[in-house]
Amino acid sequence: MAGSGTALHVFGVTLIGVTPENGRRLLLTLAFVAVVVLLGRGLRWVAGRVGHHVRDKRTAFWLRQGVHVAVAAFLLLGVLSIWFDDPARLATALGLVTAGLAFALQQVITAVAGYVVILQGGTFNLGDRIVMGGVRGDVLALSFMQTTILEMGEPASVTSASTGPSSTWVHSRQYTGRVVTVSNAKVFDEPIYNYTREFPYIWEEMTVPIRYGADRQRAEEILLESVHKHVDRVTDLGAEDAAELQRRYDLPNAGVEPRIYLRLTNSWLEVTVRFLTRTHGVRELKSAMSREILDRFEEGGIGIATTAYELVGAPVLSVRAEPGRGPSAR
Repeated sequence: MAGSGTALHVFGVTLIGVTPENGRRLLLTLAFVAVVVLLGRGLRWVAGRVGHHVRDKRTAFWLRQGVHVAVAAFLLLGVLSIWFDDPARLATALGLVTAGLAFALQQVITAVAGYVVILQGGTFNLGDRIVMGGVRGDVLALSFMQTTILEMGEPASVTSASTGPSSTWVHSRQYTGRVVTVSNAKVFDEPIYNYTREFPYIWEEMTVPIRYGADRQRAEEILLESVHKHVDRVTDLGAEDAAELQRRYDLPNAGVEPRIYLRLTNSWLEVTVRFLTRTHGVRELKSAMSREILDRFEEGGIGIATTAYELVGAPVLSVRAEPGRGPSAR
Protein backbone atom coordinates (compact mmCIF):
# COMPACT_ATOMS: atom_id res chain seq x y z
CA MET A 1 0.00 0.00 0.00
CA ALA A 2 1.04 3.62 -0.35
CA GLY A 3 2.30 5.65 2.55
CA SER A 4 2.11 9.34 3.20
CA GLY A 5 4.95 10.01 0.74
CA THR A 6 5.42 9.01 -2.82
CA ALA A 7 7.09 5.65 -2.10
CA LEU A 8 5.17 2.41 -2.19
CA HIS A 9 5.05 0.33 1.03
CA VAL A 10 4.39 -3.41 0.99
CA PHE A 11 4.14 -5.22 4.36
CA GLY A 12 5.99 -2.39 6.00
CA VAL A 13 8.84 -2.46 3.46
CA THR A 14 9.50 0.68 1.48
CA LEU A 15 10.16 -0.09 -2.21
CA ILE A 16 12.74 2.47 -3.29
CA GLY A 17 12.00 3.98 -6.66
CA VAL A 18 8.55 2.40 -6.89
CA THR A 19 5.57 4.71 -6.64
CA PRO A 20 1.89 4.13 -7.16
CA GLU A 21 2.21 5.95 -10.49
CA ASN A 22 5.07 3.70 -11.60
CA GLY A 23 3.17 0.64 -10.51
CA ARG A 24 0.15 1.74 -12.48
CA ARG A 25 2.28 2.30 -15.55
CA LEU A 26 3.97 -1.07 -15.11
CA LEU A 27 0.64 -2.87 -14.99
CA LEU A 28 -0.59 -0.88 -17.97
CA THR A 29 2.60 -1.78 -19.87
CA LEU A 30 2.21 -5.48 -19.14
CA ALA A 31 -1.42 -5.40 -20.27
CA PHE A 32 -0.50 -3.43 -23.41
CA VAL A 33 2.31 -5.84 -24.32
CA ALA A 34 0.01 -8.82 -23.82
CA VAL A 35 -2.65 -7.27 -26.08
CA VAL A 36 -0.12 -6.38 -28.78
CA VAL A 37 1.41 -9.88 -28.68
CA LEU A 38 -2.02 -11.45 -29.10
CA LEU A 39 -2.87 -8.97 -31.83
CA GLY A 40 0.42 -9.74 -33.57
CA ARG A 41 -0.26 -13.47 -33.47
CA GLY A 42 -3.70 -12.87 -34.92
CA LEU A 43 -2.32 -10.71 -37.72
CA ARG A 44 0.40 -13.26 -38.48
CA TRP A 45 -2.24 -15.98 -38.64
CA VAL A 46 -4.31 -13.90 -41.06
CA ALA A 47 -1.19 -13.12 -43.12
CA GLY A 48 -0.35 -16.82 -43.21
CA ARG A 49 -3.84 -17.72 -44.41
CA VAL A 50 -3.74 -15.02 -47.06
CA GLY A 51 -0.22 -16.01 -48.10
CA HIS A 52 -1.35 -19.63 -48.37
CA HIS A 53 -3.81 -18.64 -51.09
CA VAL A 54 -1.36 -16.31 -52.83
CA ARG A 55 0.68 -18.11 -55.44
CA ASP A 56 3.42 -15.51 -55.49
CA LYS A 57 5.71 -16.45 -52.59
CA ARG A 58 7.36 -13.05 -52.63
CA THR A 59 4.03 -11.29 -52.06
CA ALA A 60 3.34 -13.53 -49.07
CA PHE A 61 6.87 -12.92 -47.80
CA TRP A 62 6.51 -9.13 -47.87
CA LEU A 63 3.07 -9.38 -46.27
CA ARG A 64 4.55 -11.23 -43.29
CA GLN A 65 7.45 -8.79 -43.06
CA GLY A 66 4.99 -5.88 -43.04
CA VAL A 67 3.09 -7.44 -40.14
CA HIS A 68 6.31 -7.94 -38.15
CA VAL A 69 7.46 -4.36 -38.67
CA ALA A 70 4.03 -2.87 -37.91
CA VAL A 71 3.62 -4.85 -34.67
CA ALA A 72 7.14 -3.97 -33.50
CA ALA A 73 6.65 -0.25 -34.25
CA PHE A 74 3.24 -0.18 -32.54
CA LEU A 75 4.66 -1.93 -29.47
CA LEU A 76 7.60 0.47 -29.21
CA LEU A 77 5.48 3.60 -29.62
CA GLY A 78 2.89 2.34 -27.13
CA VAL A 79 5.44 1.60 -24.40
CA LEU A 80 7.13 4.99 -24.91
CA SER A 81 3.77 6.74 -24.71
CA ILE A 82 2.96 5.05 -21.41
CA TRP A 83 6.22 5.87 -19.67
CA PHE A 84 7.16 9.22 -21.17
CA ASP A 85 4.48 11.90 -21.35
CA ASP A 86 7.06 14.69 -21.33
CA PRO A 87 9.00 15.13 -24.62
CA ALA A 88 12.08 16.43 -22.78
CA ARG A 89 12.20 13.37 -20.51
CA LEU A 90 11.66 11.15 -23.52
CA ALA A 91 14.62 12.66 -25.39
CA THR A 92 16.89 12.33 -22.36
CA ALA A 93 15.85 8.75 -21.70
CA LEU A 94 16.23 7.79 -25.33
CA GLY A 95 19.72 9.23 -25.38
CA LEU A 96 20.78 7.25 -22.34
CA VAL A 97 19.13 4.04 -23.50
CA THR A 98 20.59 4.38 -26.99
CA ALA A 99 24.11 4.91 -25.65
CA GLY A 100 23.83 1.90 -23.37
CA LEU A 101 22.39 -0.35 -26.04
CA ALA A 102 24.94 0.76 -28.62
CA PHE A 103 27.73 -0.36 -26.30
CA ALA A 104 26.20 -3.58 -24.95
CA LEU A 105 24.35 -4.83 -28.01
CA GLN A 106 26.58 -3.89 -30.90
CA GLN A 107 26.07 -7.13 -32.84
CA VAL A 108 22.32 -7.10 -32.25
CA ILE A 109 21.98 -3.51 -33.43
CA THR A 110 24.11 -4.23 -36.49
CA ALA A 111 21.95 -7.25 -37.31
CA VAL A 112 18.74 -5.21 -37.02
CA ALA A 113 20.32 -2.50 -39.19
CA GLY A 114 21.17 -5.21 -41.71
CA TYR A 115 17.52 -6.28 -41.68
CA VAL A 116 16.51 -2.71 -42.56
CA VAL A 117 19.08 -2.62 -45.37
CA ILE A 118 17.81 -5.93 -46.76
CA LEU A 119 14.21 -4.72 -46.79
CA GLN A 120 14.94 -1.21 -48.02
CA GLY A 121 17.36 -2.26 -50.76
CA GLY A 122 15.54 -5.42 -51.81
CA THR A 123 18.78 -7.36 -51.39
CA PHE A 124 16.91 -10.66 -51.57
CA ASN A 125 13.44 -12.12 -51.18
CA LEU A 126 11.98 -15.36 -49.93
CA GLY A 127 13.03 -18.20 -52.21
CA ASP A 128 15.99 -16.37 -53.73
CA ARG A 129 19.18 -18.36 -54.19
CA ILE A 130 21.98 -16.44 -52.51
CA VAL A 131 25.45 -16.66 -51.02
CA MET A 132 25.58 -14.96 -47.61
CA GLY A 133 28.20 -15.37 -44.92
CA GLY A 134 29.85 -18.14 -46.92
CA VAL A 135 26.58 -20.14 -47.04
CA ARG A 136 25.03 -20.99 -50.40
CA GLY A 137 21.37 -21.86 -50.66
CA ASP A 138 17.76 -20.71 -50.89
CA VAL A 139 16.24 -18.20 -48.46
CA LEU A 140 13.64 -19.82 -46.21
CA ALA A 141 12.91 -16.99 -43.76
CA LEU A 142 14.02 -13.52 -42.72
CA SER A 143 13.72 -12.15 -39.17
CA PHE A 144 14.96 -8.98 -37.48
CA MET A 145 18.32 -10.55 -36.68
CA GLN A 146 18.83 -13.64 -38.84
CA THR A 147 18.35 -15.02 -42.31
CA THR A 148 17.49 -18.72 -42.60
CA ILE A 149 18.98 -20.53 -45.60
CA LEU A 150 18.49 -24.06 -46.92
CA GLU A 151 22.09 -24.95 -47.72
CA MET A 152 23.26 -26.35 -51.03
CA GLY A 153 26.58 -27.76 -52.11
CA GLU A 154 29.08 -26.39 -54.61
CA PRO A 155 31.73 -27.92 -56.84
CA ALA A 156 34.98 -28.43 -54.95
CA SER A 157 36.84 -26.09 -57.30
CA VAL A 158 34.43 -23.23 -56.58
CA THR A 159 34.44 -23.75 -52.83
CA SER A 160 38.21 -24.05 -52.46
CA ALA A 161 38.75 -20.96 -54.58
CA SER A 162 36.42 -18.77 -52.52
CA THR A 163 36.16 -20.01 -48.95
CA GLY A 164 38.81 -22.67 -48.57
CA PRO A 165 38.17 -26.41 -48.19
CA SER A 166 34.52 -27.35 -48.48
CA SER A 167 32.59 -28.33 -45.36
CA THR A 168 29.81 -29.93 -47.40
CA TRP A 169 29.71 -33.41 -48.87
CA VAL A 170 27.53 -32.47 -51.88
CA HIS A 171 29.77 -31.28 -54.69
CA SER A 172 27.03 -29.77 -56.83
CA ARG A 173 24.29 -27.18 -56.56
CA GLN A 174 21.83 -29.42 -54.74
CA TYR A 175 20.46 -29.24 -51.21
CA THR A 176 22.52 -30.73 -48.41
CA GLY A 177 19.54 -30.85 -46.04
CA ARG A 178 21.06 -28.47 -43.50
CA VAL A 179 19.16 -25.34 -42.46
CA VAL A 180 21.62 -22.55 -41.65
CA THR A 181 20.97 -19.24 -39.87
CA VAL A 182 23.17 -16.29 -40.81
CA SER A 183 23.28 -12.96 -38.99
CA ASN A 184 21.88 -10.04 -40.98
CA ALA A 185 25.02 -8.11 -40.00
CA LYS A 186 26.83 -9.96 -42.80
CA VAL A 187 25.42 -7.48 -45.32
CA PHE A 188 27.96 -4.95 -43.99
CA ASP A 189 30.94 -7.33 -43.94
CA GLU A 190 30.92 -9.02 -47.33
CA PRO A 191 29.08 -9.05 -50.66
CA ILE A 192 25.75 -10.84 -51.00
CA TYR A 193 25.50 -12.92 -54.16
CA ASN A 194 21.96 -13.23 -55.51
CA TYR A 195 21.31 -15.73 -58.30
CA THR A 196 17.66 -14.82 -58.84
CA ARG A 197 16.97 -11.23 -57.81
CA GLU A 198 16.41 -9.56 -61.19
CA PHE A 199 17.73 -12.17 -63.61
CA PRO A 200 16.68 -15.71 -62.62
CA TYR A 201 19.15 -17.35 -64.99
CA ILE A 202 22.85 -18.13 -64.99
CA TRP A 203 25.37 -18.79 -67.73
CA GLU A 204 26.68 -22.34 -67.53
CA GLU A 205 29.51 -24.07 -69.36
CA MET A 206 30.35 -27.65 -70.29
CA THR A 207 33.89 -28.47 -71.34
CA VAL A 208 34.76 -31.64 -73.24
CA PRO A 209 38.42 -32.49 -74.03
CA ILE A 210 38.89 -34.26 -77.35
CA ARG A 211 41.99 -35.66 -78.95
CA TYR A 212 43.85 -33.76 -81.60
CA GLY A 213 42.92 -35.18 -84.98
CA ALA A 214 39.32 -35.97 -83.94
CA ASP A 215 36.40 -34.57 -85.92
CA ARG A 216 36.29 -31.16 -84.24
CA GLN A 217 33.46 -29.75 -86.36
CA ARG A 218 31.25 -32.75 -85.63
CA ALA A 219 31.98 -32.39 -81.89
CA GLU A 220 30.91 -28.75 -82.01
CA GLU A 221 27.70 -29.68 -83.82
CA ILE A 222 26.86 -32.35 -81.24
CA LEU A 223 27.35 -29.95 -78.34
CA LEU A 224 25.26 -27.20 -79.91
CA GLU A 225 22.46 -29.59 -80.91
CA SER A 226 22.29 -30.98 -77.37
CA VAL A 227 22.13 -27.47 -75.87
CA HIS A 228 19.42 -26.32 -78.28
CA LYS A 229 17.39 -29.43 -77.50
CA HIS A 230 17.41 -28.83 -73.73
CA VAL A 231 17.50 -25.06 -73.22
CA ASP A 232 15.97 -23.37 -76.27
CA ARG A 233 12.84 -22.27 -74.36
CA VAL A 234 14.94 -20.99 -71.47
CA THR A 235 17.08 -19.03 -73.92
CA ASP A 236 14.00 -17.35 -75.40
CA LEU A 237 12.71 -16.38 -71.95
CA GLY A 238 16.14 -15.26 -70.81
CA ALA A 239 16.53 -13.01 -73.83
CA GLU A 240 13.54 -10.92 -72.70
CA ASP A 241 14.86 -10.59 -69.14
CA ALA A 242 18.37 -9.85 -70.39
CA ALA A 243 17.01 -7.04 -72.56
CA GLU A 244 15.20 -5.54 -69.56
CA LEU A 245 18.35 -5.87 -67.44
CA GLN A 246 20.37 -4.19 -70.15
CA ARG A 247 17.86 -1.34 -70.42
CA ARG A 248 17.70 -0.77 -66.67
CA TYR A 249 21.43 -0.79 -65.97
CA ASP A 250 22.80 0.22 -69.37
CA LEU A 251 24.74 -3.03 -69.67
CA PRO A 252 26.52 -4.21 -72.81
CA ASN A 253 24.87 -6.99 -74.75
CA ALA A 254 25.89 -10.17 -72.94
CA GLY A 255 24.41 -12.53 -75.55
CA VAL A 256 22.15 -15.39 -74.52
CA GLU A 257 22.58 -17.65 -77.55
CA PRO A 258 24.69 -20.80 -77.02
CA ARG A 259 28.28 -20.44 -78.17
CA ILE A 260 31.26 -22.71 -78.71
CA TYR A 261 34.77 -21.83 -77.53
CA LEU A 262 38.03 -23.68 -78.19
CA ARG A 263 41.16 -23.81 -76.07
CA LEU A 264 44.45 -25.37 -77.08
CA THR A 265 46.40 -27.33 -74.46
CA ASN A 266 49.53 -29.49 -74.58
CA SER A 267 47.51 -32.68 -74.28
CA TRP A 268 44.14 -32.14 -75.95
CA LEU A 269 41.67 -29.67 -77.44
CA GLU A 270 39.08 -28.28 -75.03
CA VAL A 271 35.68 -27.69 -76.60
CA THR A 272 33.46 -25.56 -74.34
CA VAL A 273 29.80 -24.77 -74.91
CA ARG A 274 28.36 -21.78 -73.05
CA PHE A 275 24.59 -21.54 -72.58
CA LEU A 276 21.88 -19.93 -70.48
CA THR A 277 19.84 -21.94 -67.98
CA ARG A 278 17.66 -21.49 -64.93
CA THR A 279 19.26 -21.30 -61.50
CA HIS A 280 17.51 -24.49 -60.33
CA GLY A 281 17.86 -27.96 -61.79
CA VAL A 282 21.30 -27.40 -63.32
CA ARG A 283 22.69 -30.77 -62.26
CA GLU A 284 19.81 -32.70 -63.82
CA LEU A 285 20.15 -30.67 -67.01
CA LYS A 286 23.90 -31.21 -67.35
CA SER A 287 23.56 -34.91 -66.52
CA ALA A 288 21.00 -35.41 -69.31
CA MET A 289 23.16 -33.46 -71.75
CA SER A 290 26.27 -35.45 -70.76
CA ARG A 291 24.55 -38.79 -71.43
CA GLU A 292 23.38 -37.63 -74.83
CA ILE A 293 26.76 -36.17 -75.78
CA LEU A 294 28.61 -39.34 -74.79
CA ASP A 295 26.27 -41.53 -76.84
CA ARG A 296 26.63 -39.33 -79.91
CA PHE A 297 30.40 -39.09 -79.52
CA GLU A 298 30.60 -42.88 -79.51
CA GLU A 299 28.43 -43.06 -82.61
CA GLY A 300 30.64 -40.52 -84.36
CA GLY A 301 33.88 -42.14 -83.31
CA ILE A 302 35.02 -39.09 -81.35
CA GLY A 303 37.23 -40.03 -78.44
CA ILE A 304 37.41 -38.03 -75.22
CA ALA A 305 40.97 -37.25 -74.18
CA THR A 306 42.21 -38.24 -70.73
CA THR A 307 45.47 -38.10 -68.83
CA ALA A 308 45.67 -41.90 -68.63
CA TYR A 309 48.65 -43.60 -70.31
CA GLU A 310 47.89 -45.97 -73.14
CA LEU A 311 50.27 -48.85 -74.00
CA VAL A 312 50.10 -49.11 -77.78
CA GLY A 313 52.97 -51.54 -78.43
CA ALA A 314 56.37 -52.85 -77.34
CA PRO A 315 59.64 -53.11 -79.31
CA VAL A 316 60.72 -56.55 -80.62
CA LEU A 317 63.71 -57.94 -78.70
CA SER A 318 66.24 -60.28 -80.33
CA VAL A 319 69.08 -62.20 -78.63
CA ARG A 320 72.19 -63.13 -80.59
CA ALA A 321 75.10 -65.09 -79.15
CA GLU A 322 78.56 -64.30 -80.47
CA PRO A 323 81.02 -67.20 -81.23
CA GLY A 324 83.18 -68.08 -78.27
CA ARG A 325 80.97 -66.28 -75.79
CA GLY A 326 78.52 -69.03 -75.02
CA PRO A 327 77.70 -70.24 -71.58
CA SER A 328 80.69 -72.61 -71.61
CA ALA A 329 83.20 -69.97 -72.65
CA ARG A 330 85.77 -68.95 -70.12
